[in-house]
Parts: sequence; C-alpha cells; structure tokens
Amino acid sequence: MGVVETDLQLAQRAAMTGAAVALPHFAALADLPRELKADGSVVTAADRAVESAIRDVLAAARPDDAVLGEEQGETGDLATASRRWIIDPIDGTALFVDGDDRWLILLALEAHGEIVTAVAAHPAQGSIWWAERGGGAFEGRVVGGRVVADTPIHVSPDASPDPARSRFAVIPETWGQDLVAPIKAVTPARPWPVHPALMIARGDLDLAVQTGGNIWDFAATSLIVTEAGGSYSGVDGNPAPAPGASIYAASTGLRESTVDLIRADEADKAPDPA
Repeated sequence: MGVVETDLQLAQRAAMTGAAVALPHFAALADLPRELKADGSVVTAADRAVESAIRDVLAAARPDDAVLGEEQGETGDLATASRRWIIDPIDGTALFVDGDDRWLILLALEAHGEIVTAVAAHPAQGSIWWAERGGGAFEGRVVGGRVVADTPIHVSPDASPDPARSRFAVIPETWGQDLVAPIKAVTPARPWPVHPALMIARGDLDLAVQTGGNIWDFAATSLIVTEAGGSYSGVDGNPAPAPGASIYAASTGLRESTVDLIRADEADKAPDPA
C-alpha cells in the first residue's frame, strides 16, 4: 500500500498543477481573451482553466468533498460532505492581465465550518506559502514542481497595537480607498511585492486591509496569518472569512484598534438623524 497523501500535500499539488496551467497564459498575455464580470472585475480563460485543473486534482483524490470556486461555483453537498475546498484560481486577475507578477493561486480546505488547511502560491515568483490549523505557517519555493526550502514564518513580535505606528498596506491599491482613509491619515500605505497578508505572516508588515472580496479571497490567507501568530477578521469583527472587507494584523490588539478606527470614521460620516 502506498503512502496516503495528506490534505496539505494534496493542496500543494493542486496549487502547483494550477500554476503550471496559469504560467503559459501569463507568458502569452497578448493573446489572452478578457471579459468583465457583472461586478466589473476582469475574468480570463486562464481563470477558468486553472480552476478546472485544480478541481480535477481534488476530484480524483477526494471525490466525496464539496468544492467552491470563484468561477464555477459550488459542487457537491456540503451538508453531507462536511468538507469543502475553496478555490480562487487567480487572485488578482487585474494584476495578471497587466503582466504584474503579484497574482496568486489560493486554495483552502474547510472542515465542519472551519478553515483547516491553506495554500497560497505566487507562481510567477516561484513562492508558495501554507498552513495547517494548529501546525504553524510556512514559506517555501517551488523548484521543478516540488516544494523546497520550507521555512517557518511568524509575525513581527514588535508590532504596536497602535495603527499609527504600524507598517500598513492596502489591497488592492486602486479602489476602496474611502474605507482605509482613516488609517492612511495616521500611517502611509506601503508598496507590497507579495500579498500583504503573507508579508504580515513573515513579519515584513504589521497591518493590511483588503477593501473587498469573497470567501475565496480570504480563506487561505486568513489561516496563514493566524497560524503565523497574527489576527484576522472582517471589518465587522467577524473572524470567519466572508464577503466584504477584511483586516489582517500582527496582533489581536492591532486588529481591534483598526476596526475601532474604521468604525469611528464611519460614525463621523453618518448623517445626523436629527
């Protein structure tokens, strides 16, 4: 009997399979058809092809699991399966079509309503990040289709709970700026070479706000940040990945003070009921 592939090994293999599909599209952007979704976001043939490739890997290895993907929706019965894979085939499609190498493949496993396994890959940069609940967070490289140089990562132990003293980034850099205006008023938004949540997980940033998204945008990165010792929630304080805006922070205190700052700003902007 062969060695049974763990959920983490499967997630890494599926993400690398998706990367192998995405990279030729990324190398031939001029010929890549692009469409706009109903919400105005960009989708390409690469998004669909990557999700299909990941789904094929998952279906062959875990046929009883449900799957939720950004492009193909939900398949399988979560009530019966109790396990669901969550796929964002190309997170940052706008970056992808602009030839910017910061796009990701995000894959997470949810079991009994809790994210338990996560992989985030920057295929064009050759990096991969992962976490298992209770097992810590790691960063590695992809060489020849294999994960190598796996390194434990942890948030900065010196992060202040004060947003004004934080190293801050916003995702994306071009919209949703009203939400982060009160943070940018006290600390500048910094550039990010990789997804800011991952930079927080390895101690390079302290705070990041993602101004919009869905569960597939946050499922993997939320677990990686929390397993690295950080904190995650929606702007509403909900710790479970969900549609809307989200906050990643190096500590619970910093996240909570950021939520308070955003709420105070929203209260100041609210019309006077009198």
